[in-house]
Amino acid sequence: MKRNESPEGRSVRLLRVGEQVRHALSDILMRGDVHDDVLASHMVSVTEVRMSPDLRHATVFVKPLLGQDEATVLKALRTNTAYLQRSVATRVNTKYAAKLKFLADESFDEGSHIDSILRSPVVARDLGDPEA
Repeated sequence: MKRNESPEGRSVRLLRVGEQVRHALSDILMRGDVHDDVLASHMVSVTEVRMSPDLRHATVFVKPLLGQDEATVLKALRTNTAYLQRSVATRVNTKYAAKLKFLADESFDEGSHIDSILRSPVVARDLGDPEA
């Protein structure tokens, strides 16, 4: 394993820059700096940012509060990508301004699905749960 890589395989630098981009985007969206009616009316959580190895591309995973109007919020974010890229570039000091790609974060849905499976009576019976 390379000296600067974490056990997950991504370098510490990529993780650090990804967190800086995440904090910058969260701050921009929280303050309402984007003049968009959809983004002004929705609270958006930036859950994770994955940077490419050359730091030129950032995949941003977002989730609107309570998962409402997810497609509309993603469309608004994609419409305002140029403004968000400029704003992030001024806040995060890197050689290149990262191109942002917005995706819906499905990890909460997957977690809920796994939780419901584990709580089902069939699985509880197989695990020997005394409550079942």
